[in-house]
Amino acid sequence: MKMKNKKKKVTPKKVDAPVRFPANVLAPVGRFLSGRLTDLQKHKKDIEKEDPFKDPGRLIDNASPDTEAAEQFGHARTSAIRKELVRKIIQTRKALSRIKIGKYGICEDCGKMIDTDRLIVYPEATLCVDCERKREK
Repeated sequence: MKMKNKKKKVTPKKVDAPVRFPANVLAPVGRFLSGRLTDLQKHKKDIEKEDPFKDPGRLIDNASPDTEAAEQFGHARTSAIRKELVRKIIQTRKALSRIKIGKYGICEDCGKMIDTDRLIVYPEATLCVDCERKREK
């Protein structure tokens, strides 16, 4: 009894290519984010100038209590705005760097594409909606 050697047909496994947005889609997003970054940095400088604690004349001025309270409020206001601007600047820079390395629009946690509707509303998003919900819990 002779056995025939049948060669098994080997099919190469498909290697999933990393999911990416096409360059022609990312170019306008990159320009938009670059413009936003410039605006945020300018706004941060403007807010820092408004801080009453930055005024050198404040140190030699014997302010009345109501003026002192207004300065305290002005400082707290500008500090809160500056903190939020710094957070947005960091997010925008991160989004720009993700565009450069080809990971823009990909969830940092699960690796799936972030919904384009989410990216339109929040172009700095680094998490899909599901992963964002998980982090918030």
